[in-house]
Amino acid sequence: MSTLEIFLIGGVIIVALVLFLMVAKFFNLWLRARIANAPVSFPTLLAMWLRGVPNAMIVDTRITAAKAGIPIGTDQLEAHFLAGGEVTHVVLSLIASDKAGIPLDFNRACAIDLACKGTGKTVLEAVRTSINPKVIDCPHADMGRGGKIDAVAKDGISLRVRARVTVRTNLDRFVGGATEDTVIARVGEGIVTCIGSAASYKDVLENPDAISKLVLHKGVDSGTAFEILSIDIADIDVGENVGAKLQTEQAEADKKIAQAMAEMRRAAAVALEQEMSARTQEMRARVVEAEAQVPLAIAEAFRNGQLGVMDFAKYKNVLADTEMRTKIAGDPSGGSK
Repeated sequence: MSTLEIFLIGGVIIVALVLFLMVAKFFNLWLRARIANAPVSFPTLLAMWLRGVPNAMIVDTRITAAKAGIPIGTDQLEAHFLAGGEVTHVVLSLIASDKAGIPLDFNRACAIDLACKGTGKTVLEAVRTSINPKVIDCPHADMGRGGKIDAVAKDGISLRVRARVTVRTNLDRFVGGATEDTVIARVGEGIVTCIGSAASYKDVLENPDAISKLVLHKGVDSGTAFEILSIDIADIDVGENVGAKLQTEQAEADKKIAQAMAEMRRAAAVALEQEMSARTQEMRARVVEAEAQVPLAIAEAFRNGQLGVMDFAKYKNVLADTEMRTKIAGDPSGGSK
C-alpha cells in the first residue's frame, strides 16, 4: 500500500470520526427538534456551538414556540441572544399575548425586551401587566409625608391624599414611553391642582371623585408606557390650617417691623431731646457770658465819668429790691446778683 493511499484512508477515518462525534454530540437536540416538528439541521447546531450560542436553549425555546403555533426561526433567536436579550422571556411573552389576543410580533417583543434590560423588568412582565392591570400607589409609601400628597385649598386648609392608580401596559408605546415615576408625578400634580382650585376643603371631602375625574381628564397617561384605567382616592385626611398659620406668621412679622420702626422713632426723639438740651446749655452759657459783661460795662462807665457813685448806689438798691421780691415770690433759683 502506497503512502498516498495511507493518507487518504487516514483522512477518511478522521472525517468519519468527526462526523460521528458531531452526530453523537448533537443527535439528542436534533432528534428532539425533529420529533417536536421544529427541525434544526446539524450544520446549524454546529454553527451555534462555534459561535458560543447555547444551542440547547435555542432549540428548546423554538420547540416551545412551535408547540404554541408561533413560527420562529433559529436565526431570529440567535440574533436576539447575541444582542443581549432574554430569548426565553420573548417567546413566553409572545405566547401569552397570543393567548390573550393582544397583537405583538417578534420584533416588537425583542425591542421591548432590550428596552427593559438593566431596569429590573422584563418583557414578560410588561405583557402580563397588559393582560392583568396592576395598581400603583401615588405617591409611593416612601415618598411625601407618610406616603401622602399635601395640598392646600383656597380657604387655607390642607388635605393629605393618597391615591391608587390602576394601569395596564400599552405595548405600542412601551418602547420610548415614560415610566411609572412619570405617571405618579402627573397624578400628584393633578391632585394638587384639583384641591388648590377648590373653594373649600369641605367641597373636596364631599366629592373626592372630582379629583379622579379632573386627573383623568388631563390625560396624564399620554406619552407614557401605560394606559390608566382608573384613579381611586384611597385615603384623604384634613391637615393643618396653613392659611391661618401663614397669616399668623405675617402678623408676627408686621409686629416686629412696627416695633423696629417705633424704636427708630424713639431713638430719634431721644437724640432730638439731647440736642435741644445741648442747645439750652449753650444759650445759658451765652446768657452768663452776657451777664459777665455788665460789671465790665459799669467799670468802664466809672472810668469814663458816665456813671457816678449815686447812680451805682441806686443800681445796687434796684438789684436788692429785685432779689427780695424774687425770694418772696418763691423763685427757687434766686435772682441775679
